Amino acid sequence: MNYRRLGKTNFNVSEISLGTWQVGGKWGSGFNQKNAETILEQAIESGVNFIDTADVYESGLSEAAVGKVVRRHKKKIFVATKCGRQINPHINTNYQPKVLRKFVEDSLRNTGLECLDLIQLHCPPTEVYYRPEIFELFSRLKEEGKIKNLGISVEKIEEALKGIEYDNVTTVQIIFNLFRQRPSELFFHEAMKKDIGIIVRVPLASGLLTGKFDEKSTFEKEDHRFFNREGAGFDKGETFSGVPYDIGLEAVDKLKRIFPDQNLAPIALRWILDYPQVGCIIPGVSRVDQLSSNMLASAKPSLSLEERKTMNQIYDENIKRHVHQLW
Repeated sequence: MNYRRLGKTNFNVSEISLGTWQVGGKWGSGFNQKNAETILEQAIESGVNFIDTADVYESGLSEAAVGKVVRRHKKKIFVATKCGRQINPHINTNYQPKVLRKFVEDSLRNTGLECLDLIQLHCPPTEVYYRPEIFELFSRLKEEGKIKNLGISVEKIEEALKGIEYDNVTTVQIIFNLFRQRPSELFFHEAMKKDIGIIVRVPLASGLLTGKFDEKSTFEKEDHRFFNREGAGFDKGETFSGVPYDIGLEAVDKLKRIFPDQNLAPIALRWILDYPQVGCIIPGVSRVDQLSSNMLASAKPSLSLEERKTMNQIYDENIKRHVHQLW
């Protein structure tokens, strides 16, 4: 495992880290505590030292599992969680400092930790980024010793650029992969100027970039890859990175021709890691074998210029017009 500095947090984190949206169970199929702990322990054994969770993942069970495993390790494991998505309806006016304070305190109880290494606003409405009082709350929480750092998890480039105007924002979690390339333009440049740690989520486009799906693949009704392709539950960019499923399959077929008979997942992750601006990637897993596949990316050499050129050409020809200006 290789490690990178996560911006002005000064955390030295594993470049392949772990997201826990579906840890302990597939999307929509329930939570298995034993499976979750097995995955978390295996991740740490593999060198992962940064784990991302959220209070809404399995109604706090994910936070609890992460906290339980982290507390029994002597070596430092950085815990990042998120708050705000419990707000219902999820609108700007319902974002209030006292509400967010309670969420942070609940996360401390869920994890059993005395202080959160990183708390992130969890994809709030765009208007929230224009309210200084929301960001001021987290400076007070830091003074009280409840958090060490504030980050933001965003849907749009506009939100990322606005959010990093606040001095106490240290990280941005954003969707970035071969099928969602816009962040590497202006945002990456501005983030580096301000020493912002970049956390990449949805790196495999909800599994699309593993190359394991086809037109016959099915998903459970509770799986967002079934119900959220047009944004029925939340921003559609979270599902297959916003790429129409059939268009994505065509693009993946082209990718398979570049890398025949190879595991595409670590190649897609390596494409991301070849951007030095990236602090870490947080692919999610529901099985240990998926974790092992992701870990291969850290050991892979950088892609050649020709490989990257050909991969990017797939984006330009198949994907760009469907996603580039939407987020």
